[in-house]
Amino acid sequence: MISRIRERLRFRNVRLSAKLIVTYLLLTVIPMSLLGYVSYVQYTKSIEEQIGEYMPRFLYQANANIEKHVSELEALPDLLFNSDDMIAILRRDPALQSRAEQNRDLFTLNSYMARTYLGGGNPDVLGVFLLSKSRLFESTRLRYSGFGRNEAIAPYRYDVDARDKGKLILPSETGLRFENNAPYVLVMKEILDTDNRRVLGTMFIAVQMTFIDRILRDFETNDRADLWVMNRKGEIVYHTDPEKIGTFDPNVAGYPILSGSFRTNAAGGSARLVSLSESAQLGWVLVHSIPLKDLTERADLVRNVTIFVFVGIVLVTTVLSVLFSLSITRPLKKLSRLMKNAEMGRFQVDHSLQSRDEVGSLARSFNSMITTTRELIQTNYRIEIRQKEAELYALQSQINPHFIYNTLETISMAVEEGESESVVDMVTLLGRMLRFSVGNKSKTVPLAEEIQHVRDYLTIQKFRFEERLAFDIALNVDLEGRTLYSPKFILQPIVENAIKHGLERRGRLGIHIGIGKEISARSGKQDIVFRIRDDGPGIPADRLAELEHELRSESHLAKDSGLGLGNVNARIVLLHGPEYGLQLHSIDGKGTEVIVRIPAIARPVETPRSDREEGE
Repeated sequence: MISRIRERLRFRNVRLSAKLIVTYLLLTVIPMSLLGYVSYVQYTKSIEEQIGEYMPRFLYQANANIEKHVSELEALPDLLFNSDDMIAILRRDPALQSRAEQNRDLFTLNSYMARTYLGGGNPDVLGVFLLSKSRLFESTRLRYSGFGRNEAIAPYRYDVDARDKGKLILPSETGLRFENNAPYVLVMKEILDTDNRRVLGTMFIAVQMTFIDRILRDFETNDRADLWVMNRKGEIVYHTDPEKIGTFDPNVAGYPILSGSFRTNAAGGSARLVSLSESAQLGWVLVHSIPLKDLTERADLVRNVTIFVFVGIVLVTTVLSVLFSLSITRPLKKLSRLMKNAEMGRFQVDHSLQSRDEVGSLARSFNSMITTTRELIQTNYRIEIRQKEAELYALQSQINPHFIYNTLETISMAVEEGESESVVDMVTLLGRMLRFSVGNKSKTVPLAEEIQHVRDYLTIQKFRFEERLAFDIALNVDLEGRTLYSPKFILQPIVENAIKHGLERRGRLGIHIGIGKEISARSGKQDIVFRIRDDGPGIPADRLAELEHELRSESHLAKDSGLGLGNVNARIVLLHGPEYGLQLHSIDGKGTEVIVRIPAIARPVETPRSDREEGE
């Protein structure tokens, strides 16, 4: 009993899967897990120390640059005092002016603001508005809305002193909106007449936030890092993701500090380092957030040590395991190559491994599977070919009786009317059509013959309906070489449908057939496209949707497709696949267009000879 237990515990008698698992755990997983854990701890600690020292200083300096630029923007309204004429306009009372004088002042001041504030020296200014004595002067780069004279009064409700120092107004605090929702901040400042100690008006300067981009442009190139500016309430004034400008930071209430750095977990569970710096002058908070794993600048030492230790472990484990694993990996590699061959469709493979372990058992199962699969594929291929051949001949056979009946009826009418020359022409055309229908048993015919057949059919119908029917055929393909092939009888049923439904409800009908080549958007290959357009009564929307559903139905023979569109579409799909077939476009009361798409093939489509012989 004890000897049996010892025999089972011997490593050479353990199953192959157990051998691999034990070897992997002893030589790779356990040491690499320990090494990875230690490296991760040191890596995270190094990142937090580095960013904790560096980022707050940068944000403080960036805030100082932003404050300086905002101060420059707040000084822009003082440029008005460079022109005595502009100050004189603001001092005038519009109630004492005529309409012409008011319009002249409006044009003069608007032009001055355009030159002064929207010139090359102020690329960030989107627009300037000046409210003075119930007058609104404005000049903008983009079209805007929500800031007429009445809306501009709204900022006066703010309890601020905007004389010596401007007031910043966020877009959420005003109705002003620019074209394309360009982000901006509004600088408001009163224009004080120092000579008379009176307020001449209030200027509003809309400044886009591109100046923050310039300040932060060369700092952060990591796409996963986020930089944004918000007020103390969490409203985002600027963000590296423009979609978030104007939204609110949902985590602002949970920030432990507004100046410094701390670690947090993002929505996906990844750790991020968040650094903040608050501007005392503007009341804005500049925030930087980046995943810890993307910061590796100061982790080079840890990384190098990790690589050195890893290489040493790999060398030791490789020397210990190479001899042991060779006898196992060689048959597995051979079996893997054979499986790839089978995956690519080459089933003439055989693995002759005779071992009794799991690899040998797998090889024998693989050989059995390949043999069974090869037999099933051959059987199903024969069944599929025979079924498709039966469907194609069944669909094509529906065409012949129908057009022969219509043609004979037209000839009969011409005989009764004594039109002998017309009868001769129609009999000639009918003979050619019969030779085309009966004499050629192929599923595909030269494209020139298919076009000639529908031309003959329309000519016979022209004899019958005379001035009520008009048609033309436009060719944009070269048919001289007769090298292009088309499924048989795909145009006549469509034209017959158009004549039947068009002349029933209208006195006249025009049919245009266009044939040309187009590049397929799916395959990139050339297709032949037929466009059959009529000016008949059209198809109502509900009926059009029903027809499109029937065309996309998987069943080609179960439905009573008759001689119409379903028959043509089914045969094209069976021959060339679902990416080809018919498309319908119709406007009720205007007309209908049927688009037939087939591949540009240079040889007839036939069933393989061996299968035809079996069928015979």
